[in-house]
Amino acid sequence: MKTEIKNKYTEGRILNSLISLALPIIFANILQTTYQLIDTFWLGRLGANAVAAVSLSFPVLFLVLSLGTGLTLAGTVMVSNYKGAENQQMVDFSSSQSVFLIFIISGLLAVLSYFSAGHLMNIIGAGPEIYDDSVAYFKVSSFGFIFLFMFFIFQSLMRGIGNVMLPVYIILITVFLNLVLDPLFIYGYGPIPGYGVAGAAWASVITQGISAVIGIAILLRGKHGIKISFSSMYLDMKSLRKIFKLGFPASVEQSTRALGMTMMIIIVTSFGSEIVAAYGIGARILSLIVIPALGLGIATTSLVGQNIGARKIKRAEQVANLSNKIAFFGLTGLGIILFIVAEPLTAFFIPNDPDVIRDGALFIKIMAPSFGLLGVQQVMNGTFNGAGFTKASMLISIMSLWVVRFPLAYVLSYNTSLGYEGIWWSFPISNLIAAIAGYVYFKMGYWKIRAFRIRN
Repeated sequence: MKTEIKNKYTEGRILNSLISLALPIIFANILQTTYQLIDTFWLGRLGANAVAAVSLSFPVLFLVLSLGTGLTLAGTVMVSNYKGAENQQMVDFSSSQSVFLIFIISGLLAVLSYFSAGHLMNIIGAGPEIYDDSVAYFKVSSFGFIFLFMFFIFQSLMRGIGNVMLPVYIILITVFLNLVLDPLFIYGYGPIPGYGVAGAAWASVITQGISAVIGIAILLRGKHGIKISFSSMYLDMKSLRKIFKLGFPASVEQSTRALGMTMMIIIVTSFGSEIVAAYGIGARILSLIVIPALGLGIATTSLVGQNIGARKIKRAEQVANLSNKIAFFGLTGLGIILFIVAEPLTAFFIPNDPDVIRDGALFIKIMAPSFGLLGVQQVMNGTFNGAGFTKASMLISIMSLWVVRFPLAYVLSYNTSLGYEGIWWSFPISNLIAAIAGYVYFKMGYWKIRAFRIRN
């Protein structure tokens, strides 16, 4: 089995390796995003305020989750590197340590999030018409943090060794279950009462719990390339330091991205609930379209990590170059398609509100041409992460969101005739600058120097 995995990802045609990793990851991410799309579809039948309540709480949820999920990236990097070096003992031990750490962090975040829900919704400016629903949705969602984090670390570890199909099967089952539970918990049926907006959160928590139990059980059995054990779950400072060294910059990157989304929603809320709903619809559709970029970035991380573990730096660079081309040209094509169908897609979610349809479609049309640039940024981040240089991804994200996007959105929306449309324009401009910065830094080659130190 070791030889098969090595030949597949560290030898042979790079395109085959990249596709065999990226496609299942992309499909898994599409399925995970379907959770939010299903919620939006059913909540849209309750009205714009229901969609706005979830759209308002989503960036804060993402912010809380990002504080811990960045550490799951460390699991991918470490496992892929040890797998490339054919060190199964360290694959298992580092996986056990990662699961142990993520469990502790997720529990702490769940408790803190539940008791701070009201304060957080006040901070981001929830209006009286959506305050109660946004708080209820956030509180219920916090119950699922432990489950969500446990499945995230399972998924990250599987991706690190190249076993990308197993998480897809689990996600597929839970998405179909969520499709059934969502209307049941939102509207109720027979003796089961409807919980409205909070019902969507309850449906997600149940399916997240099922996926987490299945994932951890698979890791404990050890039949799929990784075997964790409770005896290896203790405070091993050397391993934990390495996890934090790799994962903390990724957590900062994701949390600054999430905080940037939160700050953007604060600007959006100042223009009223209809603009919040338009922003929420556009952002949800955008999240589905940019999944290929994220999938290619994650696949690049795993491939670069395994090839660096096998001491094949040149091949790792070839992986990055090929992935970069696929991301730019492929996502540019998807952007063109999205530009064309922006209005009917927006109308699908909120069919009876012409103003929201118009504003949401405009948001999509303005951003769509920059999708290829977003793909370049994600692939460059994946390359740096695979080389253990997670600080580079962190710095690029901070620059993109806090130096460019948020200040630009503020200035254009409040100080020009564009109004709320200025928020829309800040997205493609920041995508352009981030893509240029990432690509230039990649060509400078410092990440290859860092790659030689990853195993130390």
